[in-house]
This record gives sequence, C-alpha cells and structure tokens, in this order.
Amino acid sequence: MRYALLVSPSGNRVYAQSASALAMAELGVVSEQLLGGALREIREQALGCVDYVTFEAQDLSDLAMSWLSNLAATFALFRLEGDLLAPLDLRRWDQLDSDLVTIQKYSGKTNEAFTKLLLNVTLAASAFASERRALSLLDPLCGRGTTLNQALTMGFHATGVELDKKDFEAYALFMQRWVKDKRLKHDATLGHVKGHPKLDVALGVDKARYKAGDVLRLSYVNADTHAIADIFQPRSFDLIVTDAPYGVQHGAYARGATSRKPLDLLQSAIPVWRGALRSGGAIGIAWNKLVARRDDLAKLLEQSALKVCDSVAYRSFEHRVDSSIQRDLIVARAP
Repeated sequence: MRYALLVSPSGNRVYAQSASALAMAELGVVSEQLLGGALREIREQALGCVDYVTFEAQDLSDLAMSWLSNLAATFALFRLEGDLLAPLDLRRWDQLDSDLVTIQKYSGKTNEAFTKLLLNVTLAASAFASERRALSLLDPLCGRGTTLNQALTMGFHATGVELDKKDFEAYALFMQRWVKDKRLKHDATLGHVKGHPKLDVALGVDKARYKAGDVLRLSYVNADTHAIADIFQPRSFDLIVTDAPYGVQHGAYARGATSRKPLDLLQSAIPVWRGALRSGGAIGIAWNKLVARRDDLAKLLEQSALKVCDSVAYRSFEHRVDSSIQRDLIVARAP
C-alpha cells in the first residue's frame, strides 16, 4: 500500500522551504529505528497540485500509526486508493493545548516544528521509544522553554537549566499565567536549589488525575549548565534535548566566559550532561554548521561514551535558517 502525508503548514517561509525534506528525514529515522525499515520509497509527490510526502508499507502497525500521527511534520495522513485519498484517524499524544508551545513570541525563538522534530528523533534513538509513559526530559540550555513546553505537551516531565536571569523570569511569569488561564489544577512554587532560583510546577491534565497524584512536573533552574551535576542526581533523565548556541545572536558560556564558539561550551558541558543521562537514554543537539563541524561534535559525544546515530536518515536534517545559520542536528545514545 502507498500512503501520503500532508506536511503541516509553517508560518516561517524559510522553514517551509525545507519542510518536506525534513519530513522525509524524520520518516526515515522512525522507519529504521522503530519499524525495521517498513517504510519504503519515501519521496515528495504532487497530488492534485498539492505536495505530499508519500511512502510504501505492507501495513501500518499500531506502533507505526502512533508515531506517524505524532511526527512534527504530520498535518494529515491518507491511504492512497487509486486516485482517491482515504483519510486515516490520527492518534495524537498531545495532553495539553498546543498554544503552550506556540503562544510565546520573542527574538531568537526556535521554530516550534523543529523543536518537536528534534525531540522526536532523539526519542526514537532511545531505548524508551515504544513506551508511552511520562519520560523525564532535560534541556540544559533551555532559554525561554520551547523544548520544555513541547515535552509537557507530549506528556513528559520537563526540566530546564538556563543561565540568563531574564529568560528565567520571563518563563516563570509566562508559565504561571498560562496554567491559571487554562484553569488547570496545579501547584507552582518559586524557590531555590543549591542557591539557584528555581520554579517548580506540578500540573494535572484534568482534575481527576491531579487529585490522584498523576501530574506532569516542570522544573526550571536559573543556573550555569555546568551546575547540573551539583543540582540533580546522576542518571536522572531519559532524554536530553537542546539547541546549542548558534554563535550569532547568542553567546556560549563556557564556565563563566562568553564565547562565540559553541564547541568551547560543548567540550566542557557534554561530560556533565552525560552524567545526568540514564542508560538507554539519548541526547539530541541542534547547532549551526557554519561555526562547528559535525565530526568535531561527534567526537565530543563519543569521548563521553555515547554512540552517535550516523545513518543516512540522521545525516539528512541540515537546512538553512538564515544567511548566518545552517542548522543541523546530531543524536547519540547512552549504552
């Protein structure tokens, strides 16, 4: 059988130009990591003057439908029956409203679709990809929390660490207002951990789950990323997902010193992050290829006993953001 995926529209014109290619790469990762290569002949195809990403499969298992329904690219999914498109019911993982991810607007914000893609392909590389439970995610350079919000939306516990005090204060204000506006049962606390300002939020998807103690937990700490080893217990997280500084708008902080070279930061930070990652967990990093080579980043990950995912699919995510940013991602798994 042949299937057609309608790619979600993007308000970002430059990102939209890469959307189909990124969707094909995401499909390729899911196929090889989770479905034994079951998705074949993945390509872009025009149907009725509309561009789709199409692929072939003998059948779509429950696991396949679960993942296909929740790709960053998926707007709608169809089975091709001759010249007709037969729509398939999607099985969304989303537990919170999507405006948690989309409502914040600020300079330097990562495209929400790319954030979800990075999270998905990192999850796919982990030992927990087929488990539907509240995994624990860490973003060690979390900015104003786009990755944290995406993780919460997917039903994961989210933890972020960020050095910039203004980002911490802006996110704390936003998150406390958002849960109140949504009238979600929650408990929000501003405090300190090891001398660092911290926001803790426990929120219930509905009143019954909150009353039963079934909550999603958010923690955001205003601290240098190198303090992670002091703040959290070793092997505390299933996934680590982050956007490394692009060396353009944002500086990279390597043990207190500002640098425009992300590798200066990553060289000292990756061993710290590795200590926080559980066995079978995975780490996904997005970065600007114009300021750091993939081979250099892969070497840093391998030096911390992480296995880099190096298939064709995982090497197919490079895309243009603007004239000074050529973004790519790299994913590695902890044995």
